[in-house]
Amino acid sequence: MSDTAAQQRDDDSEEPIDRDDSAETGTTDPERTDDGTDTGTVSTGAESVVAALEAAGVETAFGVQGGAIMPVYDALYDSSVRHITMAHEQGAAHAADAYGVVTGEPGLCLATSGPGATNLVTGIADADMDSDAMLALTGQVPTEFVGNDAFQETDTVGVTRPITKHNYFAGEADSVGDVVGEAFELARVGRPGPTLVDLPKDVTLDETTESPGPAKAPAGTDPDPNADPAAVTEAARAIENAERPLCLFGGGVIKAEASDAARTFARTYEIPVTTTMPGIGTFPEDDDLSLSWAGMHGTGYANMAITHTDCLIAVGTRFDDRLTGGIDTFAPEAEVVHVDIDPAEISKNVYADYPLIGDAGAVLDQLTAAVRTAPDVDEWREQCADWKETYPMTYATPEDEPLKPQFVVEAFDEATDDDTIVTTGVGQHQMWASQFWTYTDPRTWVSSHGLGTMGYGVPAAIGARVAADAMGDPERDVICFDGDGSFLMTMQELSVAVREELNLTIAVLNNEYIGMVRQWQDAFFEGRHMASEYNWMPEFDKLAEAFGALGIRVDGYDDVAPAVEEALAYDGPAVIDFHVDPEEDVLPMVPSGGANGRFALSEDQL
Repeated sequence: MSDTAAQQRDDDSEEPIDRDDSAETGTTDPERTDDGTDTGTVSTGAESVVAALEAAGVETAFGVQGGAIMPVYDALYDSSVRHITMAHEQGAAHAADAYGVVTGEPGLCLATSGPGATNLVTGIADADMDSDAMLALTGQVPTEFVGNDAFQETDTVGVTRPITKHNYFAGEADSVGDVVGEAFELARVGRPGPTLVDLPKDVTLDETTESPGPAKAPAGTDPDPNADPAAVTEAARAIENAERPLCLFGGGVIKAEASDAARTFARTYEIPVTTTMPGIGTFPEDDDLSLSWAGMHGTGYANMAITHTDCLIAVGTRFDDRLTGGIDTFAPEAEVVHVDIDPAEISKNVYADYPLIGDAGAVLDQLTAAVRTAPDVDEWREQCADWKETYPMTYATPEDEPLKPQFVVEAFDEATDDDTIVTTGVGQHQMWASQFWTYTDPRTWVSSHGLGTMGYGVPAAIGARVAADAMGDPERDVICFDGDGSFLMTMQELSVAVREELNLTIAVLNNEYIGMVRQWQDAFFEGRHMASEYNWMPEFDKLAEAFGALGIRVDGYDDVAPAVEEALAYDGPAVIDFHVDPEEDVLPMVPSGGANGRFALSEDQL
C-alpha cells in the first residue's frame, strides 16, 4: 500500500497510533516514579474533555458518532452527560441551539471530522447570527495527517472561523480539558455565541496526568455589566422629556435574563412596548402596553409607533434589516437610546444618540433608577391604542376557501398553557406562528431569525423537549409549526423523537409551496412560480406513522379542534398534516427596504 493510501484509510478501521493498550481503555491506575511517588491519575485526552464538560455542568449533548470523534464518545460511555444521537449533524446543532435557548445554558453538539463537521456548519452559523450560546466539539484526523488531505479531513477551524465567537484547535492531551472548559464559558459570557473545539484523534487518545481546572473564559471577555453613569443620566433626561417614547426590546433582553427588568422599566413609566422578532416573550403580549413585534411582518400598530416615536429606547437589538426596512425611514423622528453588551452594535446600522454599553438587565436597572419623573405620555398611549383598533391582526375565513393557517395557530394557542414552547422552521408558517400566538413568557419562542434556516423547527423541538424535561417540566407542551418545505428538510429527526419517546407535536401547515417565495413571486415577479410549487409532497401523516409517530391529516375547520386535542393527549411525538390555503399571504408586510409606516395590508398594495 502506498503512503498516501495508508493515510487515507477509513478511521473506523485504522490501527492505534503508537500507544499501549492502557491508553485506549482509559486506565485510571496511578503512575509512579522509581521511589513509588504517586504523580497523578492517568487518563486520556478524551476523558479530560468529558471531565471538563461535567465540571462545567453540562447535562445533555446532541451528536452523531464517527471515526475521529470516537474516543470522545467512548469517554461519554460512563459519563453523567446524556447523549442524544441525532439523525443528521445539522439536526444535532439545531437541537443543541434550542436546548440552550430554553435552558439559558450553552447547548452542546458533537460530530466527527470532515462531513460531520461541515454538516454542523449551518447550525453553527444559525447560532452565530442569533447570538445563541453553543459549544461544538468536532473530531479531527491525527495531527500528523493534518494538511495532507487525509480521509475525512476538513480545515474545520478555517471553515468555522467566520461563524464562531472563537474556535480552537486542540494541540495536546495535557491542555485539551482546559481548552474545552474555556470554550464552554466563552460561549456564554458577554454577547453569547457559538464556540468550537477541533479535536485531533491522537490528542483525544493520548495519555495525560493533567486534570482540567475550573472552566473560565479568557481574561477581558466578560465585560462590565454597567453602562457609564454619565451616559445613563443623559439618556434618562431624554426619556423624561419625551412626548412619544417607545421601548423596543430585542433578543438580547432574553439572553441577559433581563425580561423582569424590562417589564419593570416599561410599567414604571407606562411606556408602550414593541419587540423585535427574536425578542418575542420579553414583554407579555396581553399587557395593555404591548404592541407585539415590529418589522417586515410585524403588527401595523407596532410599525406605526416606531415611525412616530420621538424617543426609541432600544435594548438588546442589532437593528437588522428585517426590523428596520430602509434605515433612512426608520424611526425618523426619534432620538435613539441604544443599550447593548456589544459595542460593535452601537451605531452600526441605526445611529445611537445615547449609547449605553452594558448588560441589558443592569443598564435597565440603572435607567429605572435614573429617570426621576415619568414622561407625560397619556396622549401617546391613547394614540397607540387607536392604532391597535385601526390595524388589528385579523384574517377572513370564507366558507368557499380552504383552511386558513392562522386558524390552526390560534387553535393550538387556545388549547395550551402560557408556558408552551413554540418552535418553527422558516417561512410563512413561522410568521403566522409569531403573529397569531399570544406570547407571555421569555424562552417560549424558539426560531431561526438572522440566518433564516428552513428545517430548524423539528430538531429545535427535540432540543426544546429535552430541555424542558431536564428542567423538571415534563408536562410542558412543545409545539413545532412547520411548513411542508421546511419539514421535508429535517423530518428524519422524527425518528429521534420516536426513539427517545419525546412528547411533542408537529403541526405542518402544508400549502404545497415554498410559501414565502410564492408570495414574493406573486408580488414582485409577476406571479412566475419558478421552483416554488411543491405539489409533489408526500402524505406526511402516513410518513409519521411509518416513523412510529401518531399521524393525522386535517383538511377542514371542523377537524382542527379534535386533531389538536388528540395530538396533545398523545404520549409521544405526533404530526398533524394541515392542508391549508395555498394562496394565503402573510400580512402586514413592509417591502424589503421600505418604510415601516407604509406597510401593505393586501397583496395589491405591494
